[in-house]
Amino acid sequence: MKNGFLKQIGCIIAIFIATSCGEQKEKKEEQPSKNEQPNIVIIYLDDLGYGDVGAYGATELKTPNMDRLVNEGVKFTSGYTSSATCTPSRYALLTGEYPWRVNAAILPGTAPLIIDTDQPTIPKMLKKKGYQTGIVGKWHLGLGNGNADWNQEITPGPNQLGFDYSYILAATQDRVPTVYIDNGKVDNLDPNDPIEVSYEENFEGEPTGKDNPELTTMKWHHGHNQSIVNGVPRIGYMKGGEAAKWTDIDMADHFLEKAKAYVASHKDAPFFLYYALQQPHVPRTPHPRFVGASGMGPRGDVIVEADWVIGEFLKELETQGILENTLIVFTSDNGPVLNDGYYDNAVEKLGDHTPAGGLRGGKYSLFEAGTRVPFSVYWKGKITPKTSDALVCQIDLYASLAELAGAESKLPDSQNLLGTFLGKSEKGRDQLIIEAGGRTALRKGDWAFIPPYSGAAVNTQVNIELGNDESYQLYDLKNDLGQQTNVAAENPEKLKELKSVYERIRGNDNASVPELELH
Repeated sequence: MKNGFLKQIGCIIAIFIATSCGEQKEKKEEQPSKNEQPNIVIIYLDDLGYGDVGAYGATELKTPNMDRLVNEGVKFTSGYTSSATCTPSRYALLTGEYPWRVNAAILPGTAPLIIDTDQPTIPKMLKKKGYQTGIVGKWHLGLGNGNADWNQEITPGPNQLGFDYSYILAATQDRVPTVYIDNGKVDNLDPNDPIEVSYEENFEGEPTGKDNPELTTMKWHHGHNQSIVNGVPRIGYMKGGEAAKWTDIDMADHFLEKAKAYVASHKDAPFFLYYALQQPHVPRTPHPRFVGASGMGPRGDVIVEADWVIGEFLKELETQGILENTLIVFTSDNGPVLNDGYYDNAVEKLGDHTPAGGLRGGKYSLFEAGTRVPFSVYWKGKITPKTSDALVCQIDLYASLAELAGAESKLPDSQNLLGTFLGKSEKGRDQLIIEAGGRTALRKGDWAFIPPYSGAAVNTQVNIELGNDESYQLYDLKNDLGQQTNVAAENPEKLKELKSVYERIRGNDNASVPELELH
């Protein structure tokens, strides 16, 4: 009797333990591990136009790897950057805030950091959810406090905004300092050859593109006639730092190796990588492997080079076995420009190629080609390929990635469009304020609204229509995507409605803005 009772008790205990262990196992399995969080990569091109990609209609340029990201993901036909120039767009991308709220504009290479270190940023937000965060490539959001010593640690910068790792060029390829910066310190700097940088005056005895054209291998057209590095005249003056200076033709390869190394060393935990390519911004300096690859001169060649870089980066994700757990955003900081400071045959060798893809304007412009850019979201095995006409903006990536990572987002400008970015919804923004050179306009529904602005209608240096007109402009993009007919006079009620929406968001105090300066 006693043994039977003990046997029953033992069975009950065994069942309880087994049940308890099973429940614990089930609970454990319900909790996602860090490795189940997707890696997130933003591949950001520089001055790539809506029509520069095969998947968006380019027939003269071959871009198979860009096409893969577009055709095998969600292709947005109404995907926008916030601005028609680079610094403001990058500000909006990382902060989820309209750049005109802080008067963001194209910065010189010596500008202080324009993002406050207390501001929310995508890398800060993702770090809190267990992500490792890195940036490789172009920065152009300022560094330091305005009087940076390039021979010491330069702070604040990307590392103070949430990036665990940063390997960048300070501004643009055409601006000094022409050096790479590795986690706040100039890479390969010789302390016996200190760097000096100025945007005000040249250093005694240093040649310039303006005074010494015989020392240049690239002829400047406008603005780019100061310090000469690797035969290329730049914007700004620089002295010293010879061992640290980059080699322009190797830049794409150099950044690619850094990006691949980052992936390889962070494959076992979720990571966010902001991979900011420098192409096809000037100076266009393709590696010799790509010279002549497009038949369009250096601009076409560097687009082909950028496409190859993207292909090699995707191969690395595949090699590391993490492509199917990586969400990739592919887009550009603003629209296209041909002659942007150098004579490089971009105009002469264009042929039948249309960088703006039938849109009006380009970089610097309030017309569609300034801010409507290639924009896709790719996630192998998780996103069903589709084309979406939803109105989306890079400014919405903050709130949408926050939703993906399980983080909070209370920013007023960034909208959570995660379902749209993943192809599960067709709902986009109701409206969007776009910006170019301090001027702003409105996109809402099928309409584009541009308030009156004084100033030249065309910037003759780059041969781009800016969108300036002394009258209100209203375009029906559904029937006139190329914005050839201003229908403001025929649609007074629609004009009144959009003017009211615009002023509610933007205010009406921006009628007077400075003339566009390209350098």
